[in-house]
Amino acid sequence: MINNAIDLNRHRQLLVQRTRVQIPDFLQADAAETLHRCLRDDIPFALAERSDGRSHTIDAASYAGMDAEARQALLQKAYDRAKTEFQFSYDSYMIVKAMKEGWTPNPLHAVLEFLNSSEFLMFARRLTGEPTINRVSAQGTRYRAGQFLTRHQDREAGENRVCAFVINLSKEWDSDWGGLLQFHDEDDRLVDTFVPYWNTLSLFRVPQSHTVSLVSPWAGADRLAITGWFLAD
Repeated sequence: MINNAIDLNRHRQLLVQRTRVQIPDFLQADAAETLHRCLRDDIPFALAERSDGRSHTIDAASYAGMDAEARQALLQKAYDRAKTEFQFSYDSYMIVKAMKEGWTPNPLHAVLEFLNSSEFLMFARRLTGEPTINRVSAQGTRYRAGQFLTRHQDREAGENRVCAFVINLSKEWDSDWGGLLQFHDEDDRLVDTFVPYWNTLSLFRVPQSHTVSLVSPWAGADRLAITGWFLAD
């Protein structure tokens, strides 16, 4: 599934130096195409959102049944609170939950199995220099026009997140469309930006302050990705 031509040593050095790296041509071409189609056409996304100071997930069936007015009302509430608080809105498919609960299989399930294989875990340890990594969590994500994720550090109680990752699966993404992974220093100043270019792996150490900028109303596509964390016990 992973491109055999990746220069592992070069990207490991960049990760050490900068605490983040973006790797082009991460997946083999056929795998990237399959996952792009799956995320674009086949996934029953739920809505992950935080618009009242608490995090919520609206299940796929309820989300599909919401009209445009109801969806916009939730977005507007999130916008209002995002001026002063951590808020977000994006579409999510929790792969771990789906597999545990026996949802209808799709290619994302095979991805999670691969990410937790001995082969990939060895790759993750070599890439990060972290020998304690022993499992990976992941979800399918879709950011549509108006969706976003404000500044946070990816800390989660009870979960030892070593690195966060994003496998970007949107074709011909234009930076003018937003959906940018942006990094901030300890004074909340913007210091780096990763555009979600096709078939790239964005990888960064946790904790690290970052955002996903608002996807613009004129975006020509949805921002599709598989995101998650390399974990250690």
